[in-house]
Amino acid sequence: MGTLYDWVKIIHILSIITWMAGLFYLPRLFVYHTQVAPGSEASDKFALMEHRLLKYIMNPSIVAAWVFGLWLTVLIPDFWTQGWLHVKLLCVLLMSGFHGMCAAWRKKFAAGANRKSETYYRVANEVPTILLIVIVVMVIIKPF
Repeated sequence: MGTLYDWVKIIHILSIITWMAGLFYLPRLFVYHTQVAPGSEASDKFALMEHRLLKYIMNPSIVAAWVFGLWLTVLIPDFWTQGWLHVKLLCVLLMSGFHGMCAAWRKKFAAGANRKSETYYRVANEVPTILLIVIVVMVIIKPF
């Protein structure tokens, strides 16, 4: 049937998957949103999609990822003394900060006040990928 640890880990991984899906998709929506006129029907449609993605998928996912991730640290002895965990947590904090930046960008788009370029969002779209690679390496390899 699985232990409590197994179930907490499963929910943690599922929350990360949904959170990451949003972090990959929202900046891509911003790229497309820069290509339409503010206040247009297309702009309003993008603003609605961005709002729903953040509110109904990304925000609950980040909360669940943090709650179940911290719960895992309680279930594993000596978890906090492992060096790889510190690097992972730093990357998760940076990812959480990126999530916050996405929320701020979404508000600017909704208000018709975006001043950033399509290229800016294309580059920003790579940030979660880089952080995810470091996190996965830390969790699987545990180099220190």
